[in-house]
Amino acid sequence: MPQYVKYEVPKETTTKIVDFLGKVAKTGKVKAGVNEVTKMIERANAKLVIMAQDVTPEELLYHMPVLCTEKKIPFTYFSDRKELGKVSGLNVSASCIAIVNEGVAKKELDDLVKNIKELIK
Repeated sequence: MPQYVKYEVPKETTTKIVDFLGKVAKTGKVKAGVNEVTKMIERANAKLVIMAQDVTPEELLYHMPVLCTEKKIPFTYFSDRKELGKVSGLNVSASCIAIVNEGVAKKELDDLVKNIKELIK
């Protein structure tokens, strides 16, 4: 497990993330890439940050959990960056994404954030 990963994400949470991102891809707004996501966190525009666990070098994402915690933005992990890009509606791999607008997936976002807070405890 990479050093920036602070907790294990169970399979059912990953399934929820995929379902949520499917809805967000159609009706919401996603920002991708380390620089864009960092900006969204710093400006407190991110509602949820999702980081891929297979990013190399790992150092690219070291600051993300710290920054998210500072700004009180929930964050979680996804196993594969290619898959993360695909389920986010992007046609490229994504090392990390920020949900800027959840579109019709408000309830799913709330459920996911609640689930993530349970995992961190």
